[in-house]
Amino acid sequence: MNAVAVRQAVLRGPRILDLERVAVPQPGPGEVVVRIRAALTCGTDLKTYRRGHPRLRYGPFGHEGSGDVAAVGAGVTGVRVGEPVVFTPTAGCGVCGPCRAGRENLCPTLFDDMAVGTYGDMVRIPARIVRRHLFSRPEGLSYVEAAFLEPLACVVHGWRRLGPVDGSRVAVIGTGAIGLLHVREAARRGLEVVAVGRRAAGLDLARRFGAAHTINVREVDPGEGLRALHGGGPDIVVECTGAMEIWRIAPSWAAAGGRVLLFGGLPGGSEPTFDAGRLHYGEVDLVSAFHYCAVDVIDSLNLLASGTVTPAAMIGGVRPLDEIQQIFADLDRGVGLKYAVLPEGTAWQ
Repeated sequence: MNAVAVRQAVLRGPRILDLERVAVPQPGPGEVVVRIRAALTCGTDLKTYRRGHPRLRYGPFGHEGSGDVAAVGAGVTGVRVGEPVVFTPTAGCGVCGPCRAGRENLCPTLFDDMAVGTYGDMVRIPARIVRRHLFSRPEGLSYVEAAFLEPLACVVHGWRRLGPVDGSRVAVIGTGAIGLLHVREAARRGLEVVAVGRRAAGLDLARRFGAAHTINVREVDPGEGLRALHGGGPDIVVECTGAMEIWRIAPSWAAAGGRVLLFGGLPGGSEPTFDAGRLHYGEVDLVSAFHYCAVDVIDSLNLLASGTVTPAAMIGGVRPLDEIQQIFADLDRGVGLKYAVLPEGTAWQ
């Protein structure tokens, strides 16, 4: 690496985002430094920008990305400088109880050493991620599409938590990027999907991703709309808004014997209330899903590599890294769904 300094977006507090010049990251033993070719904005980063996050510290910003190996540390094998790669921002320790049980998302040290800072020229990939969640970028997959690996893995994990769903009718609440990935996953499984949202553009994309029906909450009460489509309601409700009111009311939208996947996170300390009668007498199950496990990452990489999931349509714009402050100001105002942030120009790659 010839540069002596690189650009790095640093989030210092709610809505305090700077683009700084920092020293070129150096890889330690077992580590890799990646030159970012594409990073993606996401709902988690937007929530962190607005109010912080219980698991993410303020500092280098961004966690969805892909790029080329710029340097490798001592002991690293299997990757070479210049190789196109994709990665996820976390990996379990591999030795604790949850990791040994295949539940790496519950590893107590999962967030101790993350690959954060993808809104920048380079990012350091910790050794545990290099060992488990750093992969060659599949041939034919763009850097932008490869960067969907982490959010898709989270969605795949949610569906694994739901268990068998053959023949079910599904309502996905929220048509942001995560909601659209849930629509695509449900449609991929051959399920009848209704997407519920408030933006026409998001609902249009939901139809492109496989939704058989859409409900615009600005025009139709979602509960009434779902009952009109499905009689007693959908068998599965996937909550993707991260809104307290939707968490509370979602069980009333599900059919008796149905399930609600609580996917959109709430702020720490939130205590949503539920209708106990609906849960008990209707046997409506609440299922939570957090992050991803190694099996979800591998499954998601295969879905992207095979072209089974093609998420490029949800990218609303390709913008340069120098605009990172304006990008998040725009997202904060509701302008745009998901942007690809490119350190090297604005050409799709």
